[in-house]
Amino acid sequence: MTDVCNGDDGSGGADVVADACPLAGFGDSAETRALLASLADLHADLVTRESAVERFVVIMDRYQEQPHLLDPHLEWMMNMLLDLVRNEKAPPLLVHLGFKFLYIISKVRGYKVFMQLFPHEVSDLQPVLDLLLRQDPKDTETWETRYMLLLWLAMTCLIPFDLSRLDGHLNSDPRLNREPVMDRLLAVAKAYLQVSDKPRDAAAVLVSKFVTRPDVKQKRLGDFLDWTLAMVSEASDRTMAGTVALDGALRSLAQLFKHGKRDDFLPYAPTVLRCLDQKKLTDSSQAMLRKLGVKVLQRLGLTFLKPRLAKWRYQRGSRSLAVNLGHSAVAGQAEGAKHDPEAASPEEDYDIAEEVESVIEQLLVALKDKETVVRWSAAKGIGRVTGRLPRELADDVVGSVLDCFSFQETDNAWHGGCLALAELGRRGLLLPSRLPDVVPLIVQALTYDERRGACSLGSNVRDAACYVCWAFARAYDPTELKPYVNPIASALVITAIFDRNISCRKAASVSDVNTPRQCGTFPHGIDILTAADYFAVGNLSNCYLAISVYVAGFEEYTKPMIDHLVTRKINHWDGTIRELATRALHNLTPCAPEYMANTVLPRLLAVATGMDLHGRHGAILACAEITHALYTLGCRICILIQKLSLSRMPFRDDPVIGEPAPLVSAAPCRSCHAQLLILYELSQHYSKQLVSRYLTALSSAEVQGRCGCALALGALPPFMIHNKLQQVGILHGLQEACRVVRGMEGFTEARRDAAVALARVCVTVGARSQGSPDNVVCEANVAGVYEALLDCMGDYTTDSRGDVGAWVRAAAMTGLQDVTLQVAGSSPELLTPAICQRVMSCLAQQAAEKIDRYRAHAGAVFLRLLHSTEPAVPHLPHREELLSIFPPEEAESLNWMSASEAFPRVTRLLSLPLYRYHTLLGLAVSVGGLTESTVRSVSPQRSTPNMLHLCPVPHGCPSIRVSVPLLKMLDQMLSHGCFELFVHEDSHPLCVELLALCKEEIKKSKDIQKLRSCAAVYCGLIQFQGNVRKLILVQLMLLLCHPFPVIRKSTASQVYEMLLTYDDVVDLAVLNDVTTVLSDTNWESDLTTLRGYRNQLCDWLGVPRPTLLAKVTC
Repeated sequence: MTDVCNGDDGSGGADVVADACPLAGFGDSAETRALLASLADLHADLVTRESAVERFVVIMDRYQEQPHLLDPHLEWMMNMLLDLVRNEKAPPLLVHLGFKFLYIISKVRGYKVFMQLFPHEVSDLQPVLDLLLRQDPKDTETWETRYMLLLWLAMTCLIPFDLSRLDGHLNSDPRLNREPVMDRLLAVAKAYLQVSDKPRDAAAVLVSKFVTRPDVKQKRLGDFLDWTLAMVSEASDRTMAGTVALDGALRSLAQLFKHGKRDDFLPYAPTVLRCLDQKKLTDSSQAMLRKLGVKVLQRLGLTFLKPRLAKWRYQRGSRSLAVNLGHSAVAGQAEGAKHDPEAASPEEDYDIAEEVESVIEQLLVALKDKETVVRWSAAKGIGRVTGRLPRELADDVVGSVLDCFSFQETDNAWHGGCLALAELGRRGLLLPSRLPDVVPLIVQALTYDERRGACSLGSNVRDAACYVCWAFARAYDPTELKPYVNPIASALVITAIFDRNISCRKAASVSDVNTPRQCGTFPHGIDILTAADYFAVGNLSNCYLAISVYVAGFEEYTKPMIDHLVTRKINHWDGTIRELATRALHNLTPCAPEYMANTVLPRLLAVATGMDLHGRHGAILACAEITHALYTLGCRICILIQKLSLSRMPFRDDPVIGEPAPLVSAAPCRSCHAQLLILYELSQHYSKQLVSRYLTALSSAEVQGRCGCALALGALPPFMIHNKLQQVGILHGLQEACRVVRGMEGFTEARRDAAVALARVCVTVGARSQGSPDNVVCEANVAGVYEALLDCMGDYTTDSRGDVGAWVRAAAMTGLQDVTLQVAGSSPELLTPAICQRVMSCLAQQAAEKIDRYRAHAGAVFLRLLHSTEPAVPHLPHREELLSIFPPEEAESLNWMSASEAFPRVTRLLSLPLYRYHTLLGLAVSVGGLTESTVRSVSPQRSTPNMLHLCPVPHGCPSIRVSVPLLKMLDQMLSHGCFELFVHEDSHPLCVELLALCKEEIKKSKDIQKLRSCAAVYCGLIQFQGNVRKLILVQLMLLLCHPFPVIRKSTASQVYEMLLTYDDVVDLAVLNDVTTVLSDTNWESDLTTLRGYRNQLCDWLGVPRPTLLAKVTC
């Protein structure tokens, strides 16, 4: 119902609507005529043919919303195209092109109107049938031809002559095996009911026209229904062929019971119903089959009931606009009095078939189907069947529909119920006596929103509820709806302004537009529909912040709008909606300041201490916005709070002071500011108690609780931190919250926010070397601050989201920059050479790692500290060399995000002894990382002179995070010849030490990546001369019989490549034997067998055979 003429915006009012549908006629008549006339000339060329089709589609699509404009021109267009297809000399390609154009026209205008223009004389039947029989049902390129031929055949079979006359002397010559026309037509219809493309729909239309002919139904109706029911019973919806067969059979049944006479089909209806009951289409997984089943059901229900118009139905009296607006009461009486269903004449009694109850029950069940198309079909079926029932039975149906509106039901039931009520109301089957029960449910449906995980359901329910309001406004007299206008109007306005879904807002706006016109009693209807028209409600921010203020100026809507925002929107799952709702409350406060202060604020405070996280967040923001609005209005609330604070009133047991932590457990920092400003006005006396509660919550079991309290501590103003850094333990608490604790590794967000808060507190209090550790950063506590932040630089926690420790490292880098610049500006003597060296070394390590974003952040901080002059950071190691590598004038142009630009400079830090170790750690991860561009940018071959500084092996065993990348880096260095200076020296110490480190690293290891990388390093170390080569070969032989088959296989492959690369490892006399064993042996087979091959290799390579160690038993 929201698909009206589209416009750009809502600024033009009625002009926009007028301009959106500017077509007054078929303005493309001349171009279309020329295009159709040229088809005979251009059909042979593929390019021109497709261009013509595309152009014709563009022309026709302009009239999708006004297809009636084509009516005066349909006949000549059809005649031009039929001349092409009737021409016996026309090539098949031209015939198919003509039918394609006919289909494009029928798609725009609708086949029901267009097919009536087909010529349907007796002479047309045989040619059309013959042309259809010549078509290939499996040709996917010409389905339009078959579709249009079936529609044409459906019209020609309506000729008012017995079809047997067309057979001529069929039986005069027994040698001629000719089929009657009736049988041929029926066979064609059956065949095309089982195809999988669009002609199946046309075949169902053909069946409805052909089988309902008087001569055909006498001879073939029963047989055809038997064939159809057999298809329904035998076909399975679990296969594609079965689904297609069921679709065709159900479509034909629906068309037959729709167009056939009731007396002809009533004897077959119970059989068809039993067949559908046994098939249980409601359990099918195919939505289209369920929809078709509902269509057949409703047609069966109409067949069981006599075709009569219920006398008890509600009939609106005058439809005059002047009467509706109250301008002419006399005219209204002249038009006719309103029909009173209570005074209707008694109905004729007649029996209702038992099958009707089953039909209605199944239609009510279909109202709750999971697909919209099924629910919509069921709703229309409910309306049609109810219109033929007696009043008492119809009222029972209405009651059953109202049962859908239960909060135990799903959103599907609510949506189906709304559609059914709209259909019942539109048809006059929902009597005014039912409105007291219906209207409250519709008002609830207009705000229906059910939370499901990270989203919500219910937009379709709200849209359908708008349709109900639209239908009721047209169905009932204004006097009938007058008692319910205010709740309906408020709910519609709220939906039109505050609904998150744009389609719902536009649907409510359309209902707003029509309701005042029909009812005449919509409060301030014209003014509201002018401000909240179809186009204006398209912008969500405009609805919340502008239109809402205008509408709230009418007192009928002020409190309902505020209540809706407080109850429904400030606790919404979407953060954007919560923020817009609180800003809207700020704007609406001037419309009802007393209501806000006396009613809304106490409710918000209760929500702010509740269990719902979203509710707490929204309530805090709403309190801040409303109190600010009240302050702006000059309200005395803020003054009262201030005076009570100055009077030292006893607020110790007040819930605002007694339990502040829940208010900020997950609120953003700006909310903390708002709360703290209020607390400042309340009292400075309780700041110590508040800080203590925040510090206690830093060890909470909830991540969000830790995050909120850490941010709150970072947002504390100076007066609340004074004398509390050491005495209360702010610094100690935040430092502990920054550390990784065993079992708490997943609290990454809490450590990140603690690092942010620690830096903010230090910047807030400032630095003074001889100051008190309770008040400022001084000599007594500066080491602890830097220790905590630098420890955060080593947080490499990972989980399913990836390297989440990078959040902590980024926060620590920002904190180090802020704290260092703060200390350097006020007390540079606090920055010892050890602190500066460690800060710059850690930043250099981060600037050498592989994640672009965090590398860029580290590089920016590194250069900020290096190039800072006011203040200048003292004791930077190798300052002059760093300035030569990173000149100040190139700081802006250096793109740290680009590995090809960053790493050539970072590798130059390896020449600086104090940066070498940490830079190496960063480079090891990057060189051994997974990103190809990063590995290529840091390739050792590009900076071999600098890589020579890596020759001294870093002391200490590398961590698990670094070990695999370091092994991969060593493999690349060995393969690029970085150790060429040492390989010719017998048993060089570097090779010996690397071998020992690799052996220790993979000892008892089950890490596949580590084992494979270590095998690659062994193969690279084989280039070193001396006895160490034998030791390396022994380790490789051990890996050939490793318990893991994948390690055995990969090691054999690497050793094979090693022997081909370094031909001096093995004697040439046995080289061929060694490589043959390595390549032909299945190294994933049994270890007992493989040890024999391995031992043979040891003999050829001249190394001792490994021996199994006996297990020691006690």
